[in-house]
Amino acid sequence: MRNPIPTLTLLAVLPGMIATQSYAQTAVKPVVPAKKMTEKLTPEEVHRSAIVIDTHADTPQRFVDENYDLGDPLKGGNWNLESAKKANLGAEFFSIWVEPTLYKGQYARRTLVLIDAVKQQVAKHPDQLMFATSPEDIEKAHREHKIAALMGIEGGHSIEDSLALLRTYYALGVRYMTLTWSNSNGWADSSGDATDTTVPHTKEGLSEFGKDVVYEMNRLGMMVDISHVSDKTFYRTLIISRAPVIASHSAARALCDAPRNMTDEMLRAVAVNGGVVQVNFYSAFLSQAYRDAQKAQKPEVDKALADFKAKAKAEGREVTYEETSKIEREYADRIPRPPLSILIDHIDHIAKVAGVDHVGIGSDFDGVGGQLPEGIDSVADLPKITAELMKRGYSAEDCRKILGGNLLRVFRQVQEVSKELQAEDRPRITEKQPFEKPVKK
Repeated sequence: MRNPIPTLTLLAVLPGMIATQSYAQTAVKPVVPAKKMTEKLTPEEVHRSAIVIDTHADTPQRFVDENYDLGDPLKGGNWNLESAKKANLGAEFFSIWVEPTLYKGQYARRTLVLIDAVKQQVAKHPDQLMFATSPEDIEKAHREHKIAALMGIEGGHSIEDSLALLRTYYALGVRYMTLTWSNSNGWADSSGDATDTTVPHTKEGLSEFGKDVVYEMNRLGMMVDISHVSDKTFYRTLIISRAPVIASHSAARALCDAPRNMTDEMLRAVAVNGGVVQVNFYSAFLSQAYRDAQKAQKPEVDKALADFKAKAKAEGREVTYEETSKIEREYADRIPRPPLSILIDHIDHIAKVAGVDHVGIGSDFDGVGGQLPEGIDSVADLPKITAELMKRGYSAEDCRKILGGNLLRVFRQVQEVSKELQAEDRPRITEKQPFEKPVKK
């Protein structure tokens, strides 16, 4: 269906106001009645009854750079098949992220290598994984007791300013794209460099080409992800998009003042749009105390990185992303991890501000090292979130929405909008519009 909230309604709130089954009887076992829906379910039963969907894991980097296989032990990571099964994980969106400095000039190549790596993992484990590109696929995998493997691109620089590449990625199975990563890309602005005057930014948050990108994603049925974008780009995207948006891995700025997080005004805007905010598990986006400690540590970390790079240069070799990440993690591990309750606080806050229909989980597993809240060490720990939510009074139905139901709803709506747009004949924004009047000279 078309976005149920008209554009004018969205404009009115942006940005200043934002507003029984019984078991079969046999001769051996007596009939055991199934628990009625009116009876109280345990957290374990609620979690098992849900289609659990995580919208962001950076594990593909490990596939390529570490020759890591999902059948292997975790080896310091957060995601493998054993852990995912323990968590009753129904679907994972594997992040296709291209480090913009290290892979400059070869964004598309790296993107394709990562996409291939995800598909190779599915091919290696057909008894446990199923490649998925739709809500129906996720549900089919769940019925077959498999984990649905999906993909989302993290950073619009991967399309190299080409709608043809965007369409190619969709054809290969990519079902969301984060408009930016921590770097602005010329057509959309990032929260990572929004205040950097040396970086070129757009006038309105999206260039004309950027608007075409959003429209083409709507037309294809690719979810528009606004995690990482600047506030200006966020609001412009919500005005342009004909379909609900997602924030695949973002938290609440009211609880932790990180530019990557979303203000209460933005959370309400996502609710008006019909979208969903998937909460990030990264400690520096959850805990203000952790973030402040990280800032205080930054000069020391920067010096360690500079010294390491200087040494490598003297030795005549290139520094790898894995090496610099290891140094950063060594320092981050010195900061105490915040309690699990801080993660639940963010889910709870977003549910209260935007509504329980507009919040989910987007872990950022394998993308933030060990910098996760206490008690969350791997995907196997996801049931703890359900237990904590129920302690705070969330119903079984609410938990199922948060764990995956909300994302499935948005995914379906995005596909409905796609069907409508594909039936239209609309020129690109960057092409001459039929209703434009000639400029008087």
